[in-house]
Amino acid sequence: MLRSVPFLFASGLLVALVACGPEGPPAGSVEMGTSSDQEAIRTADPFARGLDHGDFPRVKELAEGVYSYEQLRSAGEEWFTTVSMFVITSEGVLVADGQGNVEETQRLVDTIAEITDQPITHVVIASDHGDHTAGNVAFPGDAAFIAHPTSEQVLRGAASRWDPASNAPPVILPTELVEDEATLEMGGREIQILFKGRAHTGGDLVVYLPEERILFMSEAYLHRVFPAMRSAFPTEWVRMIERVQAMDVDTYVPGHGFVDSPEVLREELEIYRQAMVQVIETVTELHAAGLSLEEAQAQADFGELGEWSLSSSQGPIAVAQVYRELDGELPPE
Repeated sequence: MLRSVPFLFASGLLVALVACGPEGPPAGSVEMGTSSDQEAIRTADPFARGLDHGDFPRVKELAEGVYSYEQLRSAGEEWFTTVSMFVITSEGVLVADGQGNVEETQRLVDTIAEITDQPITHVVIASDHGDHTAGNVAFPGDAAFIAHPTSEQVLRGAASRWDPASNAPPVILPTELVEDEATLEMGGREIQILFKGRAHTGGDLVVYLPEERILFMSEAYLHRVFPAMRSAFPTEWVRMIERVQAMDVDTYVPGHGFVDSPEVLREELEIYRQAMVQVIETVTELHAAGLSLEEAQAQADFGELGEWSLSSSQGPIAVAQVYRELDGELPPE
Protein backbone atom coordinates (compact mmCIF):
# COMPACT_ATOMS: atom_id res chain seq x y z
CA MET A 1 0.00 0.00 0.00
CA LEU A 2 1.24 3.47 -0.80
CA ARG A 3 1.06 6.19 1.82
CA SER A 4 0.72 9.41 -0.12
CA VAL A 5 1.08 13.11 0.62
CA PRO A 6 -1.00 14.66 -0.75
CA PHE A 7 -2.25 12.83 -3.87
CA LEU A 8 -2.37 9.19 -4.87
CA PHE A 9 -4.57 6.56 -6.40
CA ALA A 10 -3.58 3.25 -4.83
CA SER A 11 -4.94 0.03 -3.47
CA GLY A 12 -3.76 -2.99 -1.54
CA LEU A 13 -2.86 -3.99 2.00
CA LEU A 14 0.28 -3.18 3.91
CA VAL A 15 1.98 -6.32 5.14
CA ALA A 16 5.13 -5.93 7.23
CA LEU A 17 7.44 -8.87 6.60
CA VAL A 18 11.18 -9.34 6.66
CA ALA A 19 12.66 -8.96 3.18
CA CYS A 20 14.08 -12.13 1.74
CA GLY A 21 17.61 -12.07 0.42
CA PRO A 22 18.22 -12.66 -3.28
CA GLU A 23 20.03 -15.70 -4.53
CA GLY A 24 22.75 -13.47 -5.96
CA PRO A 25 23.46 -11.77 -9.26
CA PRO A 26 23.66 -13.75 -12.50
CA ALA A 27 26.95 -14.81 -13.98
CA GLY A 28 28.98 -12.06 -15.57
CA SER A 29 27.47 -9.26 -13.50
CA VAL A 30 29.37 -6.69 -11.47
CA GLU A 31 29.57 -7.53 -7.78
CA MET A 32 28.68 -5.11 -5.01
CA GLY A 33 30.92 -2.53 -3.45
CA THR A 34 34.09 -2.52 -5.54
CA SER A 35 35.41 0.11 -7.92
CA SER A 36 36.81 -0.90 -11.27
CA ASP A 37 39.49 0.48 -13.55
CA GLN A 38 36.70 1.58 -15.85
CA GLU A 39 35.67 4.25 -13.34
CA ALA A 40 38.94 6.07 -13.97
CA ILE A 41 37.64 6.79 -17.47
CA ARG A 42 34.93 9.39 -16.95
CA THR A 43 32.76 8.74 -19.98
CA ALA A 44 29.41 7.26 -20.95
CA ASP A 45 31.04 5.55 -23.95
CA PRO A 46 31.18 1.82 -23.16
CA PHE A 47 33.87 1.12 -25.72
CA ALA A 48 36.17 3.80 -24.28
CA ARG A 49 35.82 1.92 -20.99
CA GLY A 50 37.04 -1.28 -22.62
CA LEU A 51 33.60 -2.89 -22.75
CA ASP A 52 31.85 -4.56 -25.67
CA HIS A 53 28.35 -5.72 -26.58
CA GLY A 54 28.94 -9.07 -24.92
CA ASP A 55 29.46 -7.39 -21.55
CA PHE A 56 25.81 -6.32 -21.39
CA PRO A 57 23.47 -6.31 -19.67
CA ARG A 58 25.44 -5.47 -16.53
CA VAL A 59 23.90 -6.02 -13.12
CA LYS A 60 25.36 -4.44 -9.99
CA GLU A 61 24.20 -5.12 -6.45
CA LEU A 62 24.02 -1.74 -4.70
CA ALA A 63 22.78 -3.12 -1.37
CA GLU A 64 21.17 -6.36 -0.27
CA GLY A 65 18.35 -6.99 -2.73
CA VAL A 66 18.89 -3.70 -4.61
CA TYR A 67 20.32 -3.86 -8.13
CA SER A 68 21.13 -1.53 -10.98
CA TYR A 69 20.78 -2.83 -14.52
CA GLU A 70 22.70 -1.31 -17.45
CA GLN A 71 21.83 -2.13 -21.04
CA LEU A 72 23.38 -0.80 -24.23
CA ARG A 73 21.41 1.40 -26.58
CA SER A 74 22.38 3.39 -29.64
CA ALA A 75 21.61 6.88 -30.84
CA GLY A 76 22.85 7.13 -34.38
CA GLU A 77 26.46 5.99 -34.31
CA GLU A 78 26.86 6.56 -30.58
CA TRP A 79 26.40 3.91 -27.91
CA PHE A 80 25.67 4.44 -24.25
CA THR A 81 23.62 2.77 -21.52
CA THR A 82 20.08 2.96 -20.22
CA VAL A 83 19.83 2.19 -16.51
CA SER A 84 17.00 0.54 -14.60
CA MET A 85 16.92 -0.36 -10.91
CA PHE A 86 15.06 -3.15 -9.14
CA VAL A 87 14.39 -3.90 -5.49
CA ILE A 88 13.68 -7.45 -4.30
CA THR A 89 11.54 -8.02 -1.22
CA SER A 90 9.57 -10.92 0.25
CA GLU A 91 6.40 -9.31 -1.13
CA GLY A 92 7.59 -8.88 -4.69
CA VAL A 93 9.92 -6.85 -6.85
CA LEU A 94 9.76 -3.15 -7.62
CA VAL A 95 11.34 -2.02 -10.90
CA ALA A 96 12.29 1.60 -11.51
CA ASP A 97 12.12 2.27 -15.27
CA GLY A 98 12.00 -0.25 -18.07
CA GLN A 99 14.10 -0.27 -21.23
CA GLY A 100 13.56 1.16 -24.69
CA ASN A 101 11.85 -1.74 -26.43
CA VAL A 102 10.01 -4.95 -25.64
CA GLU A 103 13.00 -7.21 -26.29
CA GLU A 104 15.30 -5.35 -23.92
CA THR A 105 12.65 -4.97 -21.23
CA GLN A 106 11.93 -8.69 -21.49
CA ARG A 107 15.64 -9.29 -20.99
CA LEU A 108 15.42 -7.19 -17.82
CA VAL A 109 12.43 -9.26 -16.66
CA ASP A 110 14.33 -12.48 -17.41
CA THR A 111 17.39 -11.24 -15.55
CA ILE A 112 15.31 -10.51 -12.47
CA ALA A 113 13.85 -14.03 -12.71
CA GLU A 114 17.39 -15.45 -12.65
CA ILE A 115 18.02 -13.71 -9.33
CA THR A 116 14.72 -14.25 -7.52
CA ASP A 117 11.46 -16.15 -7.83
CA GLN A 118 9.56 -13.17 -6.44
CA PRO A 119 7.17 -11.64 -9.01
CA ILE A 120 7.41 -8.11 -10.34
CA THR A 121 4.58 -6.30 -8.56
CA HIS A 122 5.42 -2.62 -9.05
CA VAL A 123 6.91 -0.61 -11.92
CA VAL A 124 7.80 3.04 -11.35
CA ILE A 125 7.67 5.11 -14.52
CA ALA A 126 10.29 7.58 -13.38
CA SER A 127 10.70 8.96 -16.91
CA ASP A 128 7.89 8.94 -19.45
CA HIS A 129 10.24 8.96 -22.45
CA GLY A 130 10.12 6.00 -24.80
CA ASP A 131 13.64 4.84 -24.07
CA HIS A 132 12.39 4.00 -20.57
CA THR A 133 8.78 3.02 -21.30
CA ALA A 134 8.45 1.56 -24.81
CA GLY A 135 8.94 -1.99 -23.57
CA ASN A 136 6.63 -1.83 -20.56
CA VAL A 137 4.25 -4.36 -22.09
CA ALA A 138 6.87 -6.99 -21.16
CA PHE A 139 6.16 -6.48 -17.46
CA PRO A 140 3.41 -8.55 -15.81
CA GLY A 141 -0.01 -7.21 -16.67
CA ASP A 142 -1.13 -7.27 -13.05
CA ALA A 143 1.77 -5.12 -11.81
CA ALA A 144 1.07 -1.64 -10.47
CA PHE A 145 2.44 1.04 -12.80
CA ILE A 146 3.24 4.23 -10.89
CA ALA A 147 3.78 7.64 -12.50
CA HIS A 148 3.40 11.37 -11.96
CA PRO A 149 0.13 12.89 -13.26
CA THR A 150 2.05 14.87 -15.89
CA SER A 151 3.62 11.67 -17.18
CA GLU A 152 0.20 10.04 -17.24
CA GLN A 153 -0.99 12.81 -19.58
CA VAL A 154 2.01 12.25 -21.83
CA LEU A 155 1.43 8.50 -21.95
CA ARG A 156 -2.30 8.91 -22.56
CA GLY A 157 -1.49 11.15 -25.49
CA ALA A 158 0.87 8.52 -26.87
CA ALA A 159 -1.75 5.82 -26.34
CA SER A 160 -4.35 7.83 -28.25
CA ARG A 161 -2.00 7.93 -31.24
CA TRP A 162 -1.16 4.23 -31.12
CA ASP A 163 -2.16 2.29 -34.22
CA PRO A 164 -3.03 -1.37 -33.48
CA ALA A 165 -2.07 -2.20 -37.07
CA SER A 166 1.46 -0.93 -36.52
CA ASN A 167 4.38 -2.96 -35.25
CA ALA A 168 4.70 -0.69 -32.23
CA PRO A 169 3.81 -2.19 -28.84
CA PRO A 170 0.83 -0.75 -26.98
CA VAL A 171 1.41 2.03 -24.49
CA ILE A 172 1.03 0.88 -20.89
CA LEU A 173 -0.78 3.49 -18.79
CA PRO A 174 -0.17 4.16 -15.10
CA THR A 175 -2.49 2.54 -12.60
CA GLU A 176 -1.35 4.69 -9.65
CA LEU A 177 -0.33 8.34 -9.55
CA VAL A 178 2.09 10.15 -7.27
CA GLU A 179 1.91 13.93 -7.42
CA ASP A 180 4.25 14.76 -4.57
CA GLU A 181 5.45 11.81 -2.50
CA ALA A 182 4.35 8.34 -1.50
CA THR A 183 5.75 5.53 0.60
CA LEU A 184 5.53 1.89 -0.37
CA GLU A 185 6.06 -0.75 2.31
CA MET A 186 7.22 -4.05 0.83
CA GLY A 187 8.47 -6.94 2.91
CA GLY A 188 9.76 -4.72 5.69
CA ARG A 189 11.51 -2.40 3.24
CA GLU A 190 10.55 1.25 2.89
CA ILE A 191 10.55 2.63 -0.65
CA GLN A 192 9.76 6.30 -1.20
CA ILE A 193 8.55 7.58 -4.55
CA LEU A 194 9.16 11.31 -4.78
CA PHE A 195 8.59 14.24 -7.12
CA LYS A 196 11.36 16.76 -6.52
CA GLY A 197 10.43 19.15 -9.29
CA ARG A 198 10.34 19.38 -13.05
CA ALA A 199 13.66 18.53 -14.64
CA HIS A 200 14.28 16.35 -17.71
CA THR A 201 10.50 16.18 -18.14
CA GLY A 202 7.51 17.65 -16.38
CA GLY A 203 6.91 14.50 -14.36
CA ASP A 204 10.26 13.11 -13.25
CA LEU A 205 9.98 10.78 -10.27
CA VAL A 206 12.84 9.51 -8.12
CA VAL A 207 12.90 6.32 -6.06
CA TYR A 208 14.49 6.62 -2.62
CA LEU A 209 15.51 3.86 -0.25
CA PRO A 210 16.11 5.71 3.04
CA GLU A 211 17.64 2.80 4.94
CA GLU A 212 20.11 2.02 2.16
CA ARG A 213 20.50 5.73 1.24
CA ILE A 214 20.09 4.96 -2.46
CA LEU A 215 18.33 7.34 -4.86
CA PHE A 216 17.38 6.30 -8.39
CA MET A 217 17.21 9.54 -10.41
CA SER A 218 16.30 8.18 -13.83
CA GLU A 219 16.83 10.76 -16.59
CA ALA A 220 17.19 13.63 -14.14
CA TYR A 221 20.81 12.44 -13.90
CA LEU A 222 22.63 11.67 -17.14
CA HIS A 223 26.12 10.52 -16.22
CA ARG A 224 28.50 12.07 -18.78
CA VAL A 225 25.69 12.39 -21.30
CA PHE A 226 25.07 15.91 -22.61
CA PRO A 227 21.98 17.45 -20.94
CA ALA A 228 19.05 16.25 -23.05
CA MET A 229 16.44 19.00 -22.97
CA ARG A 230 13.77 18.11 -25.50
CA SER A 231 11.12 18.05 -22.77
CA ALA A 232 13.12 19.83 -20.08
CA PHE A 233 12.67 22.77 -17.77
CA PRO A 234 16.33 23.87 -17.66
CA THR A 235 16.48 26.19 -14.65
CA GLU A 236 14.08 24.03 -12.64
CA TRP A 237 16.24 21.02 -13.46
CA VAL A 238 19.20 22.64 -11.72
CA ARG A 239 17.05 23.34 -8.66
CA MET A 240 15.79 19.76 -8.65
CA ILE A 241 19.36 18.44 -8.60
CA GLU A 242 20.20 20.76 -5.72
CA ARG A 243 17.22 19.41 -3.77
CA VAL A 244 18.34 15.80 -4.12
CA GLN A 245 21.92 16.74 -3.30
CA ALA A 246 20.60 17.93 0.07
CA MET A 247 19.05 14.52 0.80
CA ASP A 248 20.65 11.80 2.91
CA VAL A 249 21.97 9.77 -0.02
CA ASP A 250 25.10 7.68 -0.47
CA THR A 251 24.42 6.38 -3.99
CA TYR A 252 22.84 8.44 -6.78
CA VAL A 253 21.81 6.13 -9.62
CA PRO A 254 21.63 7.76 -13.07
CA GLY A 255 19.19 6.94 -15.85
CA HIS A 256 21.95 6.88 -18.48
CA GLY A 257 25.67 6.35 -18.14
CA PHE A 258 27.48 3.99 -15.82
CA VAL A 259 26.71 3.05 -12.23
CA ASP A 260 30.13 3.66 -10.73
CA SER A 261 31.09 3.76 -7.06
CA PRO A 262 28.99 5.94 -4.73
CA GLU A 263 31.85 8.42 -4.43
CA VAL A 264 32.20 8.78 -8.19
CA LEU A 265 28.45 9.06 -8.72
CA ARG A 266 28.13 11.80 -6.11
CA GLU A 267 31.03 13.70 -7.63
CA GLU A 268 29.66 13.26 -11.12
CA LEU A 269 26.21 14.49 -10.09
CA GLU A 270 27.78 17.80 -9.06
CA ILE A 271 29.70 17.88 -12.34
CA TYR A 272 26.41 17.30 -14.13
CA ARG A 273 24.74 20.13 -12.20
CA GLN A 274 27.61 22.42 -13.18
CA ALA A 275 27.23 21.29 -16.80
CA MET A 276 23.56 22.25 -16.69
CA VAL A 277 24.47 25.68 -15.33
CA GLN A 278 27.13 26.11 -18.01
CA VAL A 279 24.68 25.28 -20.80
CA ILE A 280 22.08 27.70 -19.44
CA GLU A 281 24.59 30.52 -18.93
CA THR A 282 26.17 30.04 -22.37
CA VAL A 283 22.81 30.14 -24.13
CA THR A 284 21.55 33.03 -22.00
CA GLU A 285 24.51 35.13 -23.14
CA LEU A 286 23.73 34.38 -26.78
CA HIS A 287 20.07 35.22 -26.21
CA ALA A 288 20.98 38.51 -24.49
CA ALA A 289 23.23 39.39 -27.43
CA GLY A 290 20.21 39.24 -29.70
CA LEU A 291 21.20 36.19 -31.71
CA SER A 292 18.45 34.28 -33.44
CA LEU A 293 17.89 30.69 -32.43
CA GLU A 294 19.61 29.45 -35.56
CA GLU A 295 22.58 31.75 -34.97
CA ALA A 296 22.84 30.65 -31.35
CA GLN A 297 22.73 26.99 -32.31
CA ALA A 298 25.54 27.56 -34.78
CA GLN A 299 27.71 29.60 -32.42
CA ALA A 300 27.17 27.92 -29.05
CA ASP A 301 30.46 26.63 -27.64
CA PHE A 302 30.07 24.36 -24.64
CA GLY A 303 33.78 23.67 -24.23
CA GLU A 304 34.63 20.28 -22.75
CA LEU A 305 30.95 19.34 -22.70
CA GLY A 306 31.31 18.91 -26.44
CA GLU A 307 33.19 15.69 -25.66
CA TRP A 308 30.27 14.19 -23.74
CA SER A 309 28.03 11.57 -25.31
CA LEU A 310 25.26 12.93 -27.57
CA SER A 311 26.64 16.48 -27.52
CA SER A 312 26.34 16.90 -31.29
CA SER A 313 22.66 15.94 -31.34
CA GLN A 314 21.57 17.33 -27.97
CA GLY A 315 23.47 20.62 -28.02
CA PRO A 316 21.17 22.35 -30.56
CA ILE A 317 18.11 20.95 -28.77
CA ALA A 318 19.36 22.39 -25.48
CA VAL A 319 19.86 25.80 -27.08
CA ALA A 320 16.30 25.76 -28.39
CA GLN A 321 14.83 24.74 -25.03
CA VAL A 322 16.74 27.41 -23.08
CA TYR A 323 15.54 29.97 -25.64
CA ARG A 324 11.97 28.82 -25.04
CA GLU A 325 12.46 29.18 -21.30
CA LEU A 326 13.94 32.66 -21.66
CA ASP A 327 11.09 33.68 -23.97
CA GLY A 328 8.48 32.47 -21.47
CA GLU A 329 7.20 29.72 -23.74
CA LEU A 330 7.39 26.83 -21.25
CA PRO A 331 4.35 25.90 -19.14
CA PRO A 332 4.41 27.67 -15.75
CA GLU A 333 5.11 25.70 -12.58
